[in-house]
Amino acid sequence: MLIFAIVGLGCIAGYLANAILGGGMYPRNWTEVLVAGVAGSFVGGLLASLIAGDGLKIRPSGLIGSILGAVIVLVVWRAIKSRRA
Repeated sequence: MLIFAIVGLGCIAGYLANAILGGGMYPRNWTEVLVAGVAGSFVGGLLASLIAGDGLKIRPSGLIGSILGAVIVLVVWRAIKSRRA
């Protein structure tokens, strides 16, 4: 059940991050959205622990942190992808 919750939260966070970055309401690559959402959760948790002064603790974050982390992941991912093309 926990895996379904992680995948669901990651998909929602990635979808919202994609919409924030102008990807539209219907993403072309759902795998990219899902991976960005799940990875974004951990990036958001890392940023939250750095801001809180806890050091470099990697931990999952809530929905807001996941969306912010997914935006960062998508920006980096798209920059790398455009550089390769």
